[in-house]
Amino acid sequence: MITFADRVIDFNRKVEFRGKLPEGIGIMNPFRSEDEYIMQVSTAFYRKYYDDNRPRRLILGINPGRFGAGFTGIPFTDTKRLTMECGIPYEGRQTHEPSSVFVYEVIRAYGGPEKFYGDFYINSLSPLGFTQKGANGKEKNYNYYDRPDLTAAVTEFILWNIREQISMGVSTDVCWCLGTGKNEKFLRALNEKYRFFGEIIALEHPRFIMQYRSAFRHDYIRKYLDLLRG
Repeated sequence: MITFADRVIDFNRKVEFRGKLPEGIGIMNPFRSEDEYIMQVSTAFYRKYYDDNRPRRLILGINPGRFGAGFTGIPFTDTKRLTMECGIPYEGRQTHEPSSVFVYEVIRAYGGPEKFYGDFYINSLSPLGFTQKGANGKEKNYNYYDRPDLTAAVTEFILWNIREQISMGVSTDVCWCLGTGKNEKFLRALNEKYRFFGEIIALEHPRFIMQYRSAFRHDYIRKYLDLLRG
């Protein structure tokens, strides 16, 4: 029997952006790294929490970050949360991503990873991340909507990805969107045209909460729980 986990793992193995990116923008595909380690740890995660065919509801972020999915292959899951919250060992550099901290506070309040991942599946509008070199020469995270030419270049890729995520077996009555600004606006426009989901419910992005509203994050956790359970 092919399970939800099988479909996600197969998707991760095949996902690739073959278009042309604007000058100065790089692609981040953790599943195309030199070794198979990220594929191994992400496979262990999906086998642990998704090795069934339960219907789940979809949560979509923006695009993966370097220190979360860039190291683990799992959206909003840095290496610390992978080990401490999910019980999956990770050998190598330990990463800390503020968005992952918040998401796992929500998951803990919801009832823990088994309960949460039994009900929800998280991905992003773009399943691969983007980078740009800063003034210091170091790469930094970049969002698909940060430049109009980048958005145009990846729109077909995003549409393909949404269809692929739906094919995993998620419910399409509602989709939660992480990001109440440009990400919500873009997803709503796509949904208006293609009718992927019956309803879009937007939540403030975890990175925004941790960066600008950290003192009130428990209020946001309650808001997340109310809307996810509602």
